[in-house]
Formats: sequence, C-alpha cells, structure tokens
Amino acid sequence: MVFCYISVIVGFCFIIHLLNELVCWVNGERRLEEKVRTIRSRRAVSPVIATVILVAVAITVAVAVAYWMGGIAGQYTQFEKVEIQTAICTVDNYGNWQVVVQLKNTGSATSTLTNVFVNEVEVSAYGASAPAALVDTITTDMTTATPFQIQSGQSRQITIWIGGNYGELSSGTTVNIKIHSAGGMDYVKLVKLT
Repeated sequence: MVFCYISVIVGFCFIIHLLNELVCWVNGERRLEEKVRTIRSRRAVSPVIATVILVAVAITVAVAVAYWMGGIAGQYTQFEKVEIQTAICTVDNYGNWQVVVQLKNTGSATSTLTNVFVNEVEVSAYGASAPAALVDTITTDMTTATPFQIQSGQSRQITIWIGGNYGELSSGTTVNIKIHSAGGMDYVKLVKLT
C-alpha cells in the first residue's frame, strides 16, 4: 500500500518536472539546454553500492518472511502423543486387581485424557479410591471433573482397580487397557492379570 502512495507521488513529481520543462522550452531553448547539461553532469550511485544495497534489502526481507512463516508453522504443527511406559498389575488384600499405568506425553502439545476402558468397557467410576472389599466393578483414580492433563514432556500415573468378581476374569488373563484423549487419540496397553 505504501509503495502505491510513493509511486503516485513520484509520478506527480515527474509530471510537474515535465510541465516545468515545457514552460522553459516555450520561454527559450537556451535555458532548457543548460538544465539538460546540469542534469547530465550529476553522478549516480555506483553499481557496486547499488548491488550491496539491493542484496541487503533482499536478505532483510527474506529473514522477516522466514520468521513469519516459522511462527505460523509452529502454531499448526503441535501434536499430542502419550506413551504408556509401564502397566503393572498386582492383587490387593481383597482379591481385586490393581493396575498402575505410567504415562508420558512425548508430543509437543498438552494432552487431556477423558476416558478409561478395560476390554472396551468404560470404567464405572472416576476419581475413586482403592476398594475396601472384593468388588465386581472397574474404577480408576483418574478424575473427569477437572481435566486430567499431561503437559508436554511430563509423566503421570493412573491406577485402575478391576474387581476380583468382575466378569469371567481370572489370574493369567490378558486385558486391554485403553485411555482416550480429548484430541480423539486412543492409547492402548495389554496387561496380564497376576
């Protein structure tokens, strides 16, 4: 936009100069010839200096564009990637299985975990504590009332309790633990019940 204004101003200056020359020509050619000699005797910027200035401007513009594009690319390339590092199963004093899942976010964006599934069945209670008796439910200490978030590079753990009387599970059975995120990703780990 600024270049448009500058070119309009330069154009007007050129037109005024031409009109001035026309007036000089009407008044007498002698004065016109003197002006032409004066203009021709002026020296321009040397080609070397002009090239240096042109290269400096080009590099400055290229650096500015590179920083701008880098900022845009950074906004759209963030991703979440949660790795289930370990899932250790033990049996508590009441005969329930306790699975401790260690998670780490190796992505560049914060991950918000929303659901936990065991063998494709969602847990029955979130934000629970260890059962105080033999139960037939699946619960977890992961809360959903406040977002369960894992920052980039951070590690957290979730504990899942599978009731000893739940379904037809027995010691030695492999269960499928799946953790779902708000970003639509599923993180799966197979765990053998002890």
